[in-house]
Amino acid sequence: MKLFAGFPAGKTRFTPIPDSFYTQLLPEIDDLAELKLTLFMFWSLNRQRGYPRYLTRRELEAESVLLNALRSVDAGDPRDVLPQAMERAIARGTLLHLTISDKEGTEEYLFLNTPQGRRAVAQVKSGELLLEKTGYVREPHLEDEARAGIFDLYEQNIGLLQPLLAEELKEAEQLYPADWIEEAFYIAVERNARNWRYIKSILERWAHEGKDDGQADARRDRRSALRKKPRFSLRGHRL
Repeated sequence: MKLFAGFPAGKTRFTPIPDSFYTQLLPEIDDLAELKLTLFMFWSLNRQRGYPRYLTRRELEAESVLLNALRSVDAGDPRDVLPQAMERAIARGTLLHLTISDKEGTEEYLFLNTPQGRRAVAQVKSGELLLEKTGYVREPHLEDEARAGIFDLYEQNIGLLQPLLAEELKEAEQLYPADWIEEAFYIAVERNARNWRYIKSILERWAHEGKDDGQADARRDRRSALRKKPRFSLRGHRL
């Protein structure tokens, strides 16, 4: 057994996992490969940007982090372990599965069974959404674009960006999913609380307590909209 050096000091990235994973799924999962695949999906999809978020089977078969994790489950090829783990997670309902065939071949897509994942699968089945063969865009290619996005959101909806705050915004982009950041800005504007401290508190609360995908906030915003007309919306400003 290799000794773990410990989690790093200072600020580091976190992967949000719903409490229902610990209370409902963890007691039921009795297969180590299935557990490792499930945790990897949470981690990997959280690092993606935009909508929809998914992984194809071919992408999973090329993920060194996942393959190294599965290698400890079986002495053989971890790619032989992966299909069984996928089948168990799909049968349990943790993952949603789509198989799409066209003239170029067949591709398998996997989504987490979250509100966003269920919506994406429904839209694909209804023809509203088309999936690309290479939908998983690795994080390094998006770093500059994402950082520019959070700066734009700040300056368009709060004010002139101060140099001292720029580094904090960069750190927030590393810690939280891009759609969380956009939604937190949207909520702050709707509640007339346009300051970074308020937005940061929303993100920290979601990270520590879990995010309800904005449903409760959306309900409050709709009630607020009945009392006053929003000054403007962020929906036209995507990260």
